Amino acid sequence: MADITPVPAGDTGGPRERSVEVRRSRKRRSTVTAYRDGDRTIVLIPARFTRAQEDEWVGRMLGRLTAQEKRRRPGDQELMQRAVQLSDRYLSGLAPRPASVAWVTNQNSRWGSCTPSDRSIRLSTRLLGMPAWVIDYVLLHELAHLIQPGHGERFWSLLDGYPRTERARGFLEGVAAAKDLPDLTDEHDEDEDDEGADAQERGLQGVVDGVERPGPSSTS
Repeated sequence: MADITPVPAGDTGGPRERSVEVRRSRKRRSTVTAYRDGDRTIVLIPARFTRAQEDEWVGRMLGRLTAQEKRRRPGDQELMQRAVQLSDRYLSGLAPRPASVAWVTNQNSRWGSCTPSDRSIRLSTRLLGMPAWVIDYVLLHELAHLIQPGHGERFWSLLDGYPRTERARGFLEGVAAAKDLPDLTDEHDEDEDDEGADAQERGLQGVVDGVERPGPSSTS
């Protein structure tokens, strides 16, 4: 049974981390795992950690989560650059260069859309935080529509070159079925406890792992 320690907002490094919960587990020997669960951040640590080690690892894992989330949130300029790269690589440059690629907040029933007449592409902000290969698929999907309207055989043949088409479609279908359940990360350490594995299996957002290494901070 894990010991749960709520961490006050003032101890988490800023208002972004409004609720951090530290859970100690006797099953954990050296790994630390952190993930987002709604408006909370859960940090799983070995039960033997001192308070100083706990403070160090909470700060370290929050930093990793933040960095991971930034990597998964490209801006409009990065989206445009990525769209051009994807078109050249997987569509042989057949798609007209988009006039604009932008995030929008008003697409609640689809992941992306495009207007061939003005070559604009729009991606739903619900994609923010999802793996890059999923966003790449949605970009490619809309780029293919600049070549071929509708979802006929030729349209899908344009996406045959992207190796993660089926995986990305399955991912998005799973998210929709689970009412926007966040990203599933499948990497895990052999000595992680059941709760960390469960977080990954349930697709809780931004699961990151760390391993304690011998040093001044790992001594009691």
